Amino acid sequence: MNDITYPRSPLETMDGWTHLPRYIDKIRLHLADRLHPDYQPNFGKGFDGMWLKAADVTHEQMIEVVQNAMTDGEVCDWVRQHVKPSPAAKAAHREAMLNRPAPDDTAGQERIRQRKEEAGLADRDDVKTFVDLIDADENRT
Repeated sequence: MNDITYPRSPLETMDGWTHLPRYIDKIRLHLADRLHPDYQPNFGKGFDGMWLKAADVTHEQMIEVVQNAMTDGEVCDWVRQHVKPSPAAKAAHREAMLNRPAPDDTAGQERIRQRKEEAGLADRDDVKTFVDLIDADENRT
């Protein structure tokens, strides 16, 4: 039996932010002591860290916000009130996420090749980015 509770897809958005719902899910799982060990090394880093940097918010702040919020709507209200990037900054964040690794990023391309092999997805030519890999590995595609 699979004991992993998957967070939402990194493609999910909240207030125009790609990945934010997934990050919120990971925080909730962490607070409930149910964040699977596979997610713990990159918790607050990786795509979470990209969102934090773009939003100019700390990991600790977001944990506190989610801990004190009962619903996604309350978290979204906080984000709208405290995170003020331009629409262009949100779009840049989305593009950076969706296109990682870039085709000319040799190290990134090697890393995704290795991760695909580890996940048993080496034969999936449609998995070209880390977002694709996450959704395929979590059985969404």
